[in-house]
Amino acid sequence: MRYWHVNLAAGAVKNAKCPARKNVDVRIARGAGMDEVPLPKFRLSLLGRFELIGPDGSVELPNKKLAGLLAYLACTAPTPQSRDKLATLLWGSHFEAQARQNLRQALFRLRRMLGPDTLIGDDEEISLAPSTVDCDTARLETLIREGSRDSLAAAVDLYKDRLLADVTVTEEAWTHWLDGERQRLEGLALDAMVRLADLELQSRAPDRALASANKAISVSNLREDAHRVAIRALAAAGRRGDALKHYEHLVALLKSELNVEPDAATQALVRDLRKSQSTTPTPVAERSPPTLPPPPDRPSIAVLAFGNMSGDADQEYFADGIAEDILTALSKWRWFHVFARNSTFTFKGKAASVRQIGEALGARYVLEGSVRRAGDRVRISAQLVEAAIDRHIWAERYDRDISDVFAIQDDITRHVVTSIDPAIQVSELDRIARKSPGSMGAWDHFLRGSHHRNRFRPQDAMLALYHFGQAIDIDPHFAAAHARLAQLHVNLATLNPTADTPKTLATALQLAKKAIALDPLDASAHGAAAYVLVYSRQHDAALQAGHRAVELNANYHPGRYALGLALLFGGSAHEAITEFEMTAQLSPRDPAMWAILGYQALAQYTAGYYEAALHTADRAVAERPEFGARAAQIAALARLDRKAEAATALAALPKEALLRMPYLCPFRNKADWEHWCRALEDAGWERDRTMT
Repeated sequence: MRYWHVNLAAGAVKNAKCPARKNVDVRIARGAGMDEVPLPKFRLSLLGRFELIGPDGSVELPNKKLAGLLAYLACTAPTPQSRDKLATLLWGSHFEAQARQNLRQALFRLRRMLGPDTLIGDDEEISLAPSTVDCDTARLETLIREGSRDSLAAAVDLYKDRLLADVTVTEEAWTHWLDGERQRLEGLALDAMVRLADLELQSRAPDRALASANKAISVSNLREDAHRVAIRALAAAGRRGDALKHYEHLVALLKSELNVEPDAATQALVRDLRKSQSTTPTPVAERSPPTLPPPPDRPSIAVLAFGNMSGDADQEYFADGIAEDILTALSKWRWFHVFARNSTFTFKGKAASVRQIGEALGARYVLEGSVRRAGDRVRISAQLVEAAIDRHIWAERYDRDISDVFAIQDDITRHVVTSIDPAIQVSELDRIARKSPGSMGAWDHFLRGSHHRNRFRPQDAMLALYHFGQAIDIDPHFAAAHARLAQLHVNLATLNPTADTPKTLATALQLAKKAIALDPLDASAHGAAAYVLVYSRQHDAALQAGHRAVELNANYHPGRYALGLALLFGGSAHEAITEFEMTAQLSPRDPAMWAILGYQALAQYTAGYYEAALHTADRAVAERPEFGARAAQIAALARLDRKAEAATALAALPKEALLRMPYLCPFRNKADWEHWCRALEDAGWERDRTMT
């Protein structure tokens, strides 16, 4: 049964037949024939002072680490957290056995205080039970995502102060996490305040706009877009003199704090105000914004020299080597600009903020990090920051044993660059979500198209086609957009084969060739070509393109995936297994993991590893029960003489799905095709002999 949960202040509801108490638990039916949802037992406030409210009022936790543990589980819910990670987070300075014991005791105390069903998990992982705790940080993010004026106003009211303002835990891992999470949530709240102020101006409510802008300024007085909205609000309220005075205060503030001038948008706004000769000021909110040169379409990133925190000058080379390797690897991603070493390393050892560095270089994102070596262990930390608003996008820490320095550099570089690419794309999607469709550039359309393509639904495929087409119309030289559009055409051709499928594949091949011609060094172009050529049954050319994609960027996981397909269907199933495994390692949270695992299972089956194929196919089906994984599962069951299970699984497979087999599995070798088909026949499939 599911229930809604409502907390009512005593006396808030007239004629309510219940005793007066701080919180009243009310279960509300959602309507005839509809389920009900159980309400969270506890309300947790983390924005500001830590406060836990239960059915009977405030719940006092005996120490800060217990509060920190509950807060961390709430902030990361519903993702299970490993016990090792939790022990390190709050007791990292203790010996491992003692840290684990402290964690067990803390979990026992939480269960005793909050109820035995509050926490779920096993000997490896722990998480909060669903619908147990209503946390203000989760509500903040939900309200901000909704994006309406009312939801943003609620979010702004919810942000009382920085995260866990009164919780102090003297552990390095805790401090690292808390600092990053505080900056992330503060950035979200500030964005909401400025967006709300803009919406209030559009609604001709300059006083409310000014209040929201001033709240943002009180949180971060260097937030220039908040000052800009405040100036607009003052002007819209007829207070042009106050607006100009606010600008002069801003000029002095930026000069004293950053030694910079206001940016071009602010200066243009004030010029517009000063030029006005009208005795009755025209509200700025009703006028067209000043025409400014557009910012660079695609994102840019500056990789700073990593700090040597070891206290050993001889380790400087190692810190520099890590940063240089990351810079070199990132430069192989062709859809964002990476600043050269001789630009970014000039800031080494200088007292400059990330915001100042970003402004000086014109970089949208800055990657900074540190290296700390102690004996045979090294700890490398890295964080990615959106420079203009000093907002943390991504951060991670890596602990390694020093055995082979170069192997460590390669390992860390691979982890960092494969994390940064999706982190930037998520950040950019959030940025362009606030833009009107008419103001979107080629990069914006490319990201929107990629987002819809990765949802793998028919309606999203149509939206992806539109956005990729728009990206190419705006920038005909955008190689990656041609490449993504080529891949999308293959998906449309093979997942729903029609008489037009050969024509669609031909179009895809033209797009892939165009991508390579536009940028011969773009791994995505060669990866797309390999993908298209596989399904066009041009196996030798597919292998060549796949190997070229990996050669250009060994960390670009779609290139590995395309090479895996070329190897599998080209007759080298053993080698394909390795490529699919590497694809999964490079992109462990890939939205198409079901496809990666499905083809890995087919490669294992084709190579004769039936037990491994069944295990991998089961994982793929658990991700998403698509045809390829299910067919590999059925074939493996039949080969393992589990024919009853194979027959049951086959019966659940739509018959029309089997008609797509020749398109989805373009084997070069007839023996590989027959090896699969005979197993399906053993499971009870009646093959149409016209299928080849």
